[in-house]
Amino acid sequence: MAIIKPEMHFFICNSYRVAGEAKGACNAKGAGDLLAYLETEILDRGLDAQVSGCGCLKVCEKGPVMVMYPAGKWFAEVDEEKLDAILDAIEEGEETTEHEIE
Repeated sequence: MAIIKPEMHFFICNSYRVAGEAKGACNAKGAGDLLAYLETEILDRGLDAQVSGCGCLKVCEKGPVMVMYPAGKWFAEVDEEKLDAILDAIEEGEETTEHEIE
């Protein structure tokens, strides 16, 4: 059975710890709600993408943090407005550089 691989995969830091508890900076800044929001936006826009929550990405001061693969782009201080801008840029074939961590 072939594995269906999405064109893009977004990981949003949810500050999960070894015990599986969501704590830390990104979680405290609402990263958990961003997972559902991003999933809904991807479905609504018909993008070939997957969304996953992940453990700490070690950039706590810039949280919530999101990483997009296979492009390997990292985004800081993500909120719904910034997610919309990033997805708009992707749909329009534009760069997302202004939203990326430098």
